[in-house]
Order: sequence, then structure tokens, then C-alpha cells
Amino acid sequence: MPYIAKLEKAGIPTVIVDLEDQHQMVKQTALRYGVPEVRFLPASRTVHGELDVEEFTEPMMEMLTRPLTDKEKQSGRWEPSPSKRIIFEGTMEEAEEFFHQTEYIGHPVNAPIALYTDGLPVRIPTEERVAEILKGTSHKPDELIVHQQDPMRGSRRNPFQFQREGRPSRNVPPEVRMEGMRRRGKGDPVEFQPMGWTATVEKVAACAVMAGCKAEYLPAVLAIAESGTFIGSTHTFGHWLCVSGPYAKEIGMSSGCGMLGPGNVANSTIGRAYEIMARNLGGAIPGVNRMTSIGSPFEGSRCCAENADALPRGWDGLNEENGYGKDESIVMVIPHVNDGIRGVQFSPGGYRAFQKSGHGGIARKLGVKGIPGPHNWLDYLIEEFWAGREGAKTIVMVPEMAQHLYEYGFKSKDAVYEWLYEKSFMPLEKYRHFSWVDLGTNGWMGIEPRSGKHWKELPDDYMVPAAESPYAFCIVVGGGDEEVSHQLSSPQHLGIDPIYSIDAWR
Repeated sequence: MPYIAKLEKAGIPTVIVDLEDQHQMVKQTALRYGVPEVRFLPASRTVHGELDVEEFTEPMMEMLTRPLTDKEKQSGRWEPSPSKRIIFEGTMEEAEEFFHQTEYIGHPVNAPIALYTDGLPVRIPTEERVAEILKGTSHKPDELIVHQQDPMRGSRRNPFQFQREGRPSRNVPPEVRMEGMRRRGKGDPVEFQPMGWTATVEKVAACAVMAGCKAEYLPAVLAIAESGTFIGSTHTFGHWLCVSGPYAKEIGMSSGCGMLGPGNVANSTIGRAYEIMARNLGGAIPGVNRMTSIGSPFEGSRCCAENADALPRGWDGLNEENGYGKDESIVMVIPHVNDGIRGVQFSPGGYRAFQKSGHGGIARKLGVKGIPGPHNWLDYLIEEFWAGREGAKTIVMVPEMAQHLYEYGFKSKDAVYEWLYEKSFMPLEKYRHFSWVDLGTNGWMGIEPRSGKHWKELPDDYMVPAAESPYAFCIVVGGGDEEVSHQLSSPQHLGIDPIYSIDAWR
């Protein structure tokens, strides 16, 4: 859309070919980029490609050759004023009814959708409550939300860091990498997605009140706001948040049993604030401009803390491995949980037998039958890491399992990341069978970065990494005592740094 907007503003007619159920998303995106009258027509989801092209070619050519009307030449984008406030006057019961309004969204939702909330009842953001929660930050209510950190700090996990170190990143085109870098610099206003609106500290505070947050939670919510509440596209994206540093203990966050589940007030309300900000500050509407086809439990936005006290000796916390100090507090905002969460690959009892005495199916599979641990349990999972799609994984593991990896020989997280990356290599013949790589290789018309050769010149046995880089992987240590791990496919969004300082918003 940015390129189409550039052409339209230059007076060059363009036509977007979309799908019929995505017309509203196209209109909203066009409004966001200042070309609200852009021309578009639908392709079919089911008609054979050649027949489909025949069907829409004639109307597309007519649209391309017809001069722009005066109305179509008009450009500009609408966004609510950051300083404009929605003030409701009435009883508390009337206010609850007001904030719980819905609007009917037609196909592809065909159901009522909440106007101001995530669909659940909220705490009413009265003047007094917003003023009280603002005591949790030194930032002024009318201050615009801007990026607080240098764009290169904390960027270790994004794809261009690997590129800067002289090792090519697989699937992010150079122009996209540069665009990602331009999109966020220290002091730049945060554009809340999908509509690109801006907001003030007070508006974020109002959303935090609605989510049920306390004043001491506000610095975390403001840090999360810095992410722009990316909400995904047409796939089943979800989002999750993880706090690292002393702040987690200060406000009583859970990093133990059920840390991604219900029960802890700080975890639940801070996570919920993400969704309420996306709706009110970013203009996200399911079925209009938020098109996640089925959706994800992670769209509720789950928030937790890492268990820094349980990290094996020599393993950095999320704060340290992303360029911050051990005494600094950050939040990691993962905007893509794009193929769900995978876990419970083995029974806890089977895992214990494997590590204690080398018995059971895991031991048989790994060839360590009868040999006591420690053993590398990741070896048991590696086959299914890329069973569905390629890409680095975020692995959430309980402390005992992290300790077993340390005892096995992984004296740092980096050692695990590098092992996982090396294990991701596969023959090009197998790599071609993934779906997303068609996009990442520019339809196989691009250059393979490690060899510098055209993709089509490479033999079937050429080895290709399924992961962007070793440091695109992530490990979070936390949870209870039962031996279990979860894997999430959660690559960072085109190099937009997912690490934000909580301390900057105190």
C-alpha cells in the first residue's frame, strides 16, 4: 500500500486486486495511507488462476486507463486528535452500558463486535481513576507516546543484526529491512496499528484503567504501547508479552505455575491492556481491518514474567541478552504467534525416566537407553520444529529442563541458539515444500543470501537454514515444577525491535 499511495498521489491510477471479504480492510488501509478513494476489485478464492485472471483483466484495464476523478485525486488521512477526549456524563450504570456498546460487522464476521473493549466488561475510566493511575509514571498526561530507545539497542534478535555481523538474513528483503529501520527512531511518534494513529500518555492510562490495571502497572503498559500494538494480518496471529528484570517482582507478576494462564492480576490486566489499546488507539476492528481468519487465544494478549532467579549459571535474562543490564526492566512484545503454541510432546513421567535413568521412549529414540542423564531433550523435539513451517522458535521451558540443558553442556543461551540454528539446515529439495518460503524467496526469483546465487541455480542437496539466524531463537525460563516446554513460532515483525524499556516510562 505505501507504494500504491505514492503512485496515486502522483496522479497515476492504480488498481488493487484483493478478495471480496477483504474490501473493508483495503478501504481502511487506503485511509491509513492517505488514498481513501483507491480503486480495487476482487479476485476469487476458488476459481482457477487463469480463468480468474480472464475474469478481472478487462475491468482492471478499464480502471487503469480511466482518468482519476477529482474525488479520487483527493488525498489525506483521518486520525483522531491525540488530545481529544471521550467524556461520558451520566451514572456509572449508564457509563458501563456506553463502554460496552457493540456494532454489527457483516461478512466475514457476521456478529456484533465491541466498540471500545475486547468484548469483556471493563472498569470505567473516570477522571478520578485516570488521574490516580497516572501517578504510576513521571510522564505528563498530554505527552505524546514516542519511542524511548535508540533503534539499534536491544536489536540483537532482529534479522538485520545478523546481517550487520556479516551473516545474511534469509527472508527479509533489503528494502524491507531499511524500511523497518526508518520506521522507528528515538523520539519518533509511535503509530498505533493498524490505522497509524498517535496517542498521549493519558489515553494509554485510560486504556490501562479499562483493563483493570493498578497505577504501578502503568510503566509496563506504556512500554507495551511503544510497540504500536501490531495486530497481524489475515493469518491466525496472536501476541504475547514477557517482562524481564526487577520490575516483575516489584508489582507481583507471576513467572511460576500457570504463568500464561489466569489468576495473576498483574499478568492478566497488563496483557489485556494491549488489546484495549489496539481497539481504541489503533482502530483495530475484527473483520474490517483485523482479519485473522480463525483467531488465536494469544489475541487476548497473554503476559507473564520470566523467572530470572531460576536461570542456570551463565544464562542471561531477556534484558541482558538484548543489551540491557541485569537491574534494568524490559518487556518483550512478540507480535507474531503465527502457528499457535506447541507443547506436551512427551509425558512428564516419560521425561523424568529419560533424564534419571535413560528409560522410556525418549531414550530409545535418542539412543541413550540405560544411560542416566543429563541428556539434550531438545533433540527429541527437533524434527517437529519445522514440521509445519520454517522459522525460529521461542521456547518456554520450566527451570528444571533449563538446568538439564546446562548440565548437558549448554553453558549459555547462545550455545543453545547456535545448536538449534545448525539443526535447522535442510536440503533445498525439502525447503521448497514449505509455503512461506515462496514469499521469502520472491517466488524463487531472488538471490539465496548465503551462496550469492540465484535460487534456481542451486542443486537439490544444497543446505538451507530454516531459521533466520541463531539469535532469532528465544528462550524464556519459567513455569511450575512439572516437566514441560512450549514452542511458539514467533519471528519478529520485519525487524521491528520487540524489546521496550519499562524503566523509561516510570
